[in-house]
Amino acid sequence: MELFWRARRKGERLILSAGPGQEEEVGGVRETKTGFDAFAKTFGYDPGRAQKDIPSMNEAKSFVEAFRPWELFTDIEGLEPETEVRSED
Repeated sequence: MELFWRARRKGERLILSAGPGQEEEVGGVRETKTGFDAFAKTFGYDPGRAQKDIPSMNEAKSFVEAFRPWELFTDIEGLEPETEVRSED
């Protein structure tokens, strides 16, 4: 099981991967004119898991990671996002 940030055109996506073709997007950050928008995936409706106009990419990623959205899909203890951002496929 891998958990990593993948670079996208205007931001990054947090990906949980169990192997080729078995990926789930569990969060993301995108750059806007006024800062960064961030979201952490959830089941159901929870507007508190999204925020707009965060000043920096690192703060936005920390916002997403604080919710630990990957725990919705796996119960592997100690799983943390890789430090290196992977390039877009």
